[in-house]
Amino acid sequence: MKTIYLFFSLSILLMACQSTSVNETEEAETATDFTDELRFELEDNLLKVWYPRTIDSTMGGFLSNFTYDWQQMERQEKMIVTQARHLWTLSKAAQLYPDESLYQEAARHGYEFLKENMWDKEYGGFYWLVDRSGKPIMEGVDNQLKRVYGNAFGIYALAAYSEISEDEEVLNFAQQAFRWLDEHAHDPELLGYHPTLTREGEVIDSSMFKQEFPTQSYYYKDQNTSIHVLEALTGLYHVWPNDTLEERLQEMFHLVRDKMVSDKGYLRLFFYNDWTPVSYLDSAETVREANYGIDHVSFGHDIETAYLLLEASEALEEYEYTQTLEKAKQMVDHTLDTGFDPENSGILERGYYLPGEEKITILDDRKNWWSQAEGLNSLYLFSTFYPEDSIYKKEFDRLWNYTKTYVIDHEHGDWYNYGLDTHPSSKNDQKAQIWKGNYHNGRTLFNLLRMAQQGNL
Repeated sequence: MKTIYLFFSLSILLMACQSTSVNETEEAETATDFTDELRFELEDNLLKVWYPRTIDSTMGGFLSNFTYDWQQMERQEKMIVTQARHLWTLSKAAQLYPDESLYQEAARHGYEFLKENMWDKEYGGFYWLVDRSGKPIMEGVDNQLKRVYGNAFGIYALAAYSEISEDEEVLNFAQQAFRWLDEHAHDPELLGYHPTLTREGEVIDSSMFKQEFPTQSYYYKDQNTSIHVLEALTGLYHVWPNDTLEERLQEMFHLVRDKMVSDKGYLRLFFYNDWTPVSYLDSAETVREANYGIDHVSFGHDIETAYLLLEASEALEEYEYTQTLEKAKQMVDHTLDTGFDPENSGILERGYYLPGEEKITILDDRKNWWSQAEGLNSLYLFSTFYPEDSIYKKEFDRLWNYTKTYVIDHEHGDWYNYGLDTHPSSKNDQKAQIWKGNYHNGRTLFNLLRMAQQGNL
């Protein structure tokens, strides 16, 4: 009897070992397939689609406008946000593919345009918009303004480029851009940065307006400007651990995490100078509905900011990391619970908590490309933080399949503006314009590939 039992036990052990071996092999093959898939989407369906096509070899910088099938359009204005994001993406591509000279050369090309054409040599700071030749566009009041949002991306790009450039001038330029921003836009009393300046660098803020809310919402302090200032300062701190910069980075970190994020786990959008949120919750229904554009839940920004807060904490040597991870998790969980399509997956555009209701109301069910990218980035990251919680891996897989099915253009390359399931006309939308580059999906694919190659998931 003992012999039979021993034989049975050894058989079970052998079967278990074989099963483990098979499972490990299958997991390894799956991981390899996923890594290959990511590499293809990054290299062939994104980087090679954008470059060298968008490089303006005639007038400098990068061309902005292309049709859905990548035909160059006649109008080619150039915005600091787009130009800087190209420089950032190319810098990261050159870092990942050091033997590919195109990325290094194109990054230098983009840097020269920022330095020679986007930077205001008279008053400092980056212009918002220039024409194709690099001449500042000054028609209309809005184009004459200096916006902190654009200057933040200029700093972000310069910091990234300084990591691959052997030219000390690049880091000096990044430091100059930060000092200009800090001198002109920083609020020493109420903290943070005023989002809008005159060309000369004078603050234009909400206190200058008599009406409750100005025509242009970018005169108010806001989360979108603030999270990208946080992102820019994080990037610059990696290459220049300056004391003043560290103070500003911690300041923005606390404003975003502790002032902007609500108790439910979503970002409030606009703020008065003292960081009181702009809210129309208690207004009449018609007033509330008229102002949904400035008072709503933006699911894509929430899940993006979860990542940006953790990135900032890590840059500051894991500063307050435990509580930051808890807050970031709350933001990701809130987005999963309220902002995901439960049937097809995909992150929705925006929602609102109506008075007296616990369940959020969806105001816009479109699924923009950049939100899907940021969702993929954060969900993959959280699946590595919480491997025992299958929800993050499960929702990442669903979102990745959704993105491949409805967002990635497998015929012409890159990503549609919106998921085709809810916005099928996006198939014919411009593939590139001043507000659509390759920074969001590029960063996500860079990060996913890095994590996959390190053996995560």
